Amino acid sequence: MPIRWVLVVDPEGRLPTQAFFTTDLNMAPARVVELFVQRWSLEVTFEEVRRHLGVETQRQWNDLAIARTTPMLMALFSLVCLMVYRWRERWDALPRSTAWYLKSHATFSDCLALVRRTIWAEENYAYSRSEGEMVLISSKRLDRLLEQLAATA
Repeated sequence: MPIRWVLVVDPEGRLPTQAFFTTDLNMAPARVVELFVQRWSLEVTFEEVRRHLGVETQRQWNDLAIARTTPMLMALFSLVCLMVYRWRERWDALPRSTAWYLKSHATFSDCLALVRRTIWAEENYAYSRSEGEMVLISSKRLDRLLEQLAATA
């Protein structure tokens, strides 16, 4: 099958040389590279879904079970992104950096932690079902505990 190759070389030599290809022999070289760049956000999405939600690591042995699980995990990824967008006034908590690792942009794990933290802080989860189960702690300690749980869950 004929293939059109596009070779991209950094004239200053700082970036590695990359080759792109297409089976559309009439496609302009700039269009080949443009399509690759547009695809990048989709690749990042799939990587994040694999890393944080376990797509492709399901333990089902049945192909039908896997076919049901993967779309649900993709939907969960979308819901987390939509929830974080809706709660954008809370973005000052993003990204979650540490003393040894400073981040300039939030990652999906930061978004997932924000969603967990927000849901767990809702009134439905604030009180035990019976008085005997209740342990009083300060709101500052509760906030710190929820913050740590949301980041490591």
